[in-house]
Amino acid sequence: MTTKQRALVIVLDSVGCGGAPDAADYGDEGANTLGHLFERIPGLQLPHLMSLGLGEVLGPPHPQRSRQDAFATRLTAQSAGKDTTTGHWELMGCVLDEAFATFDRFPAALVTAIEEAAGVRFIGNTAASGTEILKSLGEAHLRIGCPILYTSVDSVLQIAAHEERFGLERLHDLCATARHTIDAMGIRIGRVIARPFLGNTADDFQRTAHRRDFSLTPPSTVLNELQSKKVRTIGVGKIHDIFAGSGLDESHPTKSNAEGMAVIDRLWNEPPDTPRFLLANLVDFDMLYGHRRDPQGYAACLWEFDAWLGGFLERIGNDDLVILTADHGNDPYHRGTDHTREQVPMLAIGAGADPLGEPRVFSDVARMIARVFA
Repeated sequence: MTTKQRALVIVLDSVGCGGAPDAADYGDEGANTLGHLFERIPGLQLPHLMSLGLGEVLGPPHPQRSRQDAFATRLTAQSAGKDTTTGHWELMGCVLDEAFATFDRFPAALVTAIEEAAGVRFIGNTAASGTEILKSLGEAHLRIGCPILYTSVDSVLQIAAHEERFGLERLHDLCATARHTIDAMGIRIGRVIARPFLGNTADDFQRTAHRRDFSLTPPSTVLNELQSKKVRTIGVGKIHDIFAGSGLDESHPTKSNAEGMAVIDRLWNEPPDTPRFLLANLVDFDMLYGHRRDPQGYAACLWEFDAWLGGFLERIGNDDLVILTADHGNDPYHRGTDHTREQVPMLAIGAGADPLGEPRVFSDVARMIARVFA
């Protein structure tokens, strides 16, 4: 390991490639985020991802990779679940033996404990999509001032409130209190998510970019291992929230894919004064298009990333390692509005991009990173 050593993992949030062996157990049989987009969006082309081997992952009739210094495969999750936290933790080497708790409706004892600790009263306490809950309860929230409590099929406790009239800082403080209360009660909910929104009526409510996640603290991951070796560990996007800051020397929150790609560019080009590892999450695929079942928007988002990737590939040196992967699927053609249990692509280029053998699982990413900085 030298001071010039660099590695980067970009998690394309929800960009699955279908075929999880246990998808039917999650109600996701047949889901295939990338496969369905290519099948049903005429003219969708991602030449730079294809050059790294995405076509090999998807299979015929897609083209083979053109870069011989790249490696491509698909990864299967070992952990139970199909949520952001589970996927990211496993990518960094933490395989969960027990799935996080999920609810259709939160227990009264938990709701009351959070309300008493925070001095609020909730409305909602139901499973719903973020857009549906605002249409049904947003106006009531504005009338009476009570924050909206809801969940999904994932292990999340979400709280929505008007960014200006309830207050963004107040919402974040409420979510921090909820996280502390959940942990004190020993309930394994993966994330508490603050969902601020703006607007005045059900017709114009819109969530803002000031979302914040409050996650469980993970067991030790490769991030902690790298820190012990004096590797500078950097999170981009919502990585700090997903790992509760554990194993990270610095964090750069972002509000969009475009901002995240700009931050990656800046950090990657810094003088090589210390070995460094960047872990980035690009969330727009999932947040803006997957959950909203918007295949045209999803395809356009992929095209924008691919266009950026074309320029970035030119800046990868012989000693660098760059890995592109995902944390789960979110097929915009699938029923419902939630994540889908899928395998994910892994495209690697540079030093240590060769395969690690079978089976090909999410935690291979952590092993590849550890090997680079050995």
